[in-house]
Amino acid sequence: MSEPFSVPVTVRGYETDVQGHLNQAVYLNYAEHARWSLLRAAGIGQAELIGTGVGPVALETTIRYRRELLAGDEVEVTCAFLWGEGKTFRMEQTIRKPDGTVAAEITAVGGLMDLKARRLLPDPQKYFKELATDPSLFGL
Repeated sequence: MSEPFSVPVTVRGYETDVQGHLNQAVYLNYAEHARWSLLRAAGIGQAELIGTGVGPVALETTIRYRRELLAGDEVEVTCAFLWGEGKTFRMEQTIRKPDGTVAAEITAVGGLMDLKARRLLPDPQKYFKELATDPSLFGL
């Protein structure tokens, strides 16, 4: 299996809490940044996706904090989609320092919503395959 998609991020000082650690909520921002970066790399822009009448929705997110991150730390944030049956998919993400230290693991469940019907679409893989210029980034 190939390496998952990843993007570099530098921890900024204003993202830290009173102890100097990366604020817990910012991990979600990093994960979301990696997800949208993957979509863009696969050829799906946010405006184009919404223009088709569908939009991504987060249904569940779990973060396991492993090691602290401090202002100035350089990390890679990975994103891999895992497909099953039905209306949802999983995303597994890791925030890792250059020395290989895992700072956090993020697991999320998502779906694609029909923006008019306000219901999850039955086969999200199909939409990603059709919209992407490089569906291999989704593992498709």
